Amino acid sequence: NCSNNYGPRQFPEKLIPLFVTNLIEGKKVPVYGQGQNIRDWIYVDDHNRGVDFIIHKGKIGETYCLGGNNELTNLEITKNILALMGKGEESIEYVTDRPGHDFRYAIDFSKAKNELDWAPQVDFAAGLKLTIEWYKNNTAWWQKLKK
Repeated sequence: NCSNNYGPRQFPEKLIPLFVTNLIEGKKVPVYGQGQNIRDWIYVDDHNRGVDFIIHKGKIGETYCLGGNNELTNLEITKNILALMGKGEESIEYVTDRPGHDFRYAIDFSKAKNELDWAPQVDFAAGLKLTIEWYKNNTAWWQKLKK
């Protein structure tokens, strides 16, 4: 089990790539409700490294959780993206929240840390910068997916 992944090559319907690609296209970013839903985020390379640790160090039949230790509200994520892309809060469009939308997803990765000596290495801010740069430099890849 894992936290919400983010990073290069994530399909643009997911929150972070949707917001980044919308801003590149000059569109607003849709924030559900007041943006107070909380998610834990893990950079894709940390997730992949965690899976490798589980394969090589984990015990058969055991379940390991991989978390990013980055619990943020959707509004905090949005403001981070806006700041890194030089945009203001006028780029936010608050939309009606989905019925039954989970308020919080979080992962306790202490078992992976204690038993496998695994922990995320990519700081959220650094991973977000890398992600934004990737989408800026690979518009041909994601534009065809957004059609």
